[in-house]
Amino acid sequence: MKASQFLISTLKEAPADAEIVSHQLMMRAGLIKKLGAGIYNYMPMGLRVIRKVEAIVREEMNKAGAVELTMPVVQPSELWQETGRFDKMGPELLRIKDRHGRDFVVQPTSEEVITDIARQEIRSYKQLPKNFYQIQTKFRDERRPRFGLMRGREFTMKDAYSFDRDMVSAKASYQVMAEAYRKIFDRFGLQYRAVAADSGAIGGDLSEEFQVIAATGEDAIIYCPTSDYAANIEKAEALAPQRARPAATKPLTKVPTPGKSTCPDVAELLGVPLATTVKSLVLATDEVDEHSAIVKSQIWLLLLRGDHDMNEVKVGKLPGFEKGFRFATEAEVVDHFGTKPGYLGPLNLKKPVRVVADREVAIMADWICGANEADFHITGVNWGRDLPEPELVADLRNVVEGDPSPDGKGVLAIERGIEIGHIFYLGTKYSKAMNATFLDEGGKPQFFEMGCYGIGITRLPAAAIEQNHDDKGIIWPAAIAPFEVVIVPMGYAKSEQVKAAADKLYAELQAAGVDVILDDRDERPGSMFADWELIGVPYRLVVGERGLKEGKIEYKARTDAEASMLDATTTVAHVRGLLGR
Repeated sequence: MKASQFLISTLKEAPADAEIVSHQLMMRAGLIKKLGAGIYNYMPMGLRVIRKVEAIVREEMNKAGAVELTMPVVQPSELWQETGRFDKMGPELLRIKDRHGRDFVVQPTSEEVITDIARQEIRSYKQLPKNFYQIQTKFRDERRPRFGLMRGREFTMKDAYSFDRDMVSAKASYQVMAEAYRKIFDRFGLQYRAVAADSGAIGGDLSEEFQVIAATGEDAIIYCPTSDYAANIEKAEALAPQRARPAATKPLTKVPTPGKSTCPDVAELLGVPLATTVKSLVLATDEVDEHSAIVKSQIWLLLLRGDHDMNEVKVGKLPGFEKGFRFATEAEVVDHFGTKPGYLGPLNLKKPVRVVADREVAIMADWICGANEADFHITGVNWGRDLPEPELVADLRNVVEGDPSPDGKGVLAIERGIEIGHIFYLGTKYSKAMNATFLDEGGKPQFFEMGCYGIGITRLPAAAIEQNHDDKGIIWPAAIAPFEVVIVPMGYAKSEQVKAAADKLYAELQAAGVDVILDDRDERPGSMFADWELIGVPYRLVVGERGLKEGKIEYKARTDAEASMLDATTTVAHVRGLLGR
């Protein structure tokens, strides 16, 4: 490819709405152009990156025995109604009607459609196992799309679905995919972690996320430096403390705390450690009728240590919370506690509530909580003496650095990551809902055991940039760079010697299978260098009259501080060695 035939549209400044590095650099390098909120054109330079990502994913999926197909972006609602997700998935699912008033969805994922294919096409256990995948456009109507391709509304995803006869073979298929994913991400040349994860809205009970390590990542990755343990923040367990609860030593005392409605403010006012305070979170669970109208609400009080944060995923799995929960309204709080949020606690309630204590709170003594009266808190609170033991003790919180590792092999550390892949064992969640069966050896119908495996194709380049960049621009791993090598001639249109040498080098690299671009634009050298450093091509070769007189070509890797000179006769061999060709 020659630059004059291509489209290079770099910018000196990023648009004002580009908040994170990947968004800024993708816009500046001309990889993407914004069309609407969370919707982007993939420009020629960016599309080359995406196609390389797709090629690696496709190659490894095929090697793992998966079979490619494509499912429609627009899908009939009837399938989604079979699983209940048409109503349950919320506003992220874009629902549309055709001219006849029939309901459709713009797919965010394709469990329903692939299950429908399986129930029609797979009749016998002899046809199993099967794994189907697609690389297809998805749409999720994010309330606040941001960060460019990191959290857009329209995106490209590789989603795969396995079908097996029983749990044992399904988990074997899961492990095949887990290994394929490791091969894929190894080939991308990125630093990543595979972490145990919660399955979320997809469902299932075995799940791993693949996270690219990046300081700007949205996700907290929990790991143990002295073992193989790794999990995301939703999944990581905060173990029950091994120490016993101390005996009470302080009297129950009501103290004024005017205007101090948060645990940090109270701790500072009273001159005590934040860990001696307890925060009160008031939740509600609702019973609804067949019309989804609330017929009864249960109010819950969750108690966490003042320096800890509630983990909503963990809470959602507690007995009584499985069907969902919400934060109580201010009216419900006042009705049960007698005051607005900020001074709440488990003592002096106006109406009974169900109390759930985090494991750490359950072993605390002489703790501090709200007095259920504005501008007052209570110190010296003790279980058993001042209030009954909690109805339920559970892991309610996010882990923090220094917590014991759940595998017992050290303590936990935290780093930031960007999710680029997720694999799930689904079991029969979708096959039962859609009555998708096959006949076993005895001729009896059995539900398919399923797995689901996703990779964010268009998200991955953004994650790669977050991990690999400097003040000059992008630093692509060679495997997914838009071009592997750029040739920059000095005076291509003015010097026949330079033109001939550059064209010859270009032809030789092409013949060697190198993805190379020749910058034949009539631009200043500094401008061309700046463009290619911004775009992030891994290797740059400069052809100039001065070097040619000495039989040399200037070479510089994107990560090198200084350029070096190569013998013109060995330049192609040197590049092939760098690329492993």
